[in-house]
Amino acid sequence: MKVSDAIAQRVSVRAFKPDPVPGSTVREILEAASHSPSGGNLQPWKVYALAGQPLAEFKAIIAAKLAAGESETPEYDVYPHSLWEPFKKRRFETGAQRYAALGVYNKDKAALKELGERNYRFFGAPVGLFFCLDRRLGPPQWSDMGMYLLSVMLLAVERGLDTCPQESWSNWPVSVRAFLNLPDDIMLFAGMSLGYRDPDHPLNAIRTVREPFDAFAQMRGF
Repeated sequence: MKVSDAIAQRVSVRAFKPDPVPGSTVREILEAASHSPSGGNLQPWKVYALAGQPLAEFKAIIAAKLAAGESETPEYDVYPHSLWEPFKKRRFETGAQRYAALGVYNKDKAALKELGERNYRFFGAPVGLFFCLDRRLGPPQWSDMGMYLLSVMLLAVERGLDTCPQESWSNWPVSVRAFLNLPDDIMLFAGMSLGYRDPDHPLNAIRTVREPFDAFAQMRGF
């Protein structure tokens, strides 16, 4: 598979089949992704992979907390508190696509709640990944982590798998830290669902719109 094909085929899948992914395949992906670039070769990423009983136990913990109306202080703000254009419009339209796929109105509180809580079930994926780094590191290392995540996602596509990167897991840092027994100096950056997509689920028919080249790039001197 060409890299360009993997990029074109990668989508954020929000409904997975329960079919297990071999541990050897998960390790292969995570290990190959370590060739991602990082400034000064710091390699800031730390990765934790859950499947089987550990994953089920962790999801049960979060489900109980959600049912009790509990919440935690997020590690960071995933979005600015007041988005401006054109970012506000892009986020709204993406959310509207998901509601429409499920046949619900975007102000239906119950639907909003259900859609949000799907994140914390890893969308039914058989593998849940957590990506962490030393909290003393800064934005450059966060960007290095982003490159590692993208490598994981493209390597998954190459192997017939799908993913959904989930910064939403940063909303549960206390629970994740306790379950993984993380030291205080390690922060939770993001999670990711990994598995085989459910091709029949309406959420997986969504394709988000990309801006045309001239809207985000300039070429000079060519």
